[in-house]
Amino acid sequence: MREFVYYSKNAVTAGNMIKGDLMKAGRMDIVCNVVIQAFFVSNAMRKDVKLHLIFDGPPYGTRHLILDSGRIEEETVSKKDIAGLIKRMLYKCDEEKKVRVFPGCFIEKKSFEAVVKELDSGGKNVFLLDEKGKDIRDLKFEGNEVFILGDQEGFPRDKQKLLKRIDKISVSPRVLFASQVVTLVNNEIDRKL
Repeated sequence: MREFVYYSKNAVTAGNMIKGDLMKAGRMDIVCNVVIQAFFVSNAMRKDVKLHLIFDGPPYGTRHLILDSGRIEEETVSKKDIAGLIKRMLYKCDEEKKVRVFPGCFIEKKSFEAVVKELDSGGKNVFLLDEKGKDIRDLKFEGNEVFILGDQEGFPRDKQKLLKRIDKISVSPRVLFASQVVTLVNNEIDRKL
């Protein structure tokens, strides 16, 4: 199973803030593109991907959304569908416990640091996507990789201490959109596994 952790400093943390213009919801349009690129290929859905979305935007504290493709039912997907799913998930957040919103879809209040540390201590090979990192084509995949990437703002200073200890890899010598990075990581894994 391949896993992605997408961090957004500005993505909203309340369902009622997701409306027609996804750009005004802390760039929820980018989040939707990341979800689509993580899970979907032409006329099919990947069954080996888990995506952790971590939103740190207003009005509440951090929200950790988990989407597991092996358990999500396939259906026609658009940005509107994804935004609706995320909106419903945000409405269901409980401050005290992890909540199963739909099959394969969970939400909880958990920090970026706690998610990364939990994945790392769980025996996962955790990598940070960074244009200055080691070329992904030089990696040997074991099937338990986790790839961390941020939104257009990158990672705030308070997250840098944790990220300094994580191996950095790159998919391109250029800075790319988060959704493009996810596509390229999926492609490299598809070619090697």
